[in-house]
Amino acid sequence: MSAEPIRLTDIEAKLRQLDGDVRGRVADKRQTIVLGAIATALLVLLLAFLFGKRAGKKKSTFVEIRRL
Repeated sequence: MSAEPIRLTDIEAKLRQLDGDVRGRVADKRQTIVLGAIATALLVLLLAFLFGKRAGKKKSTFVEIRRL
């Protein structure tokens, strides 16, 4: 190990470097993440529509009541 003590400025510089790396990676992947979220939302809406449409077509039981 080095004989120099670790200073606050050293820690700040390293954290800023890491923050810049992470922000750069997220910026590169942002379009892919947004497209994936939109595709997932559309799929969920489509499935909800189709299952709702199917449930509306199911036959219901009719009970006929007659008076004697």
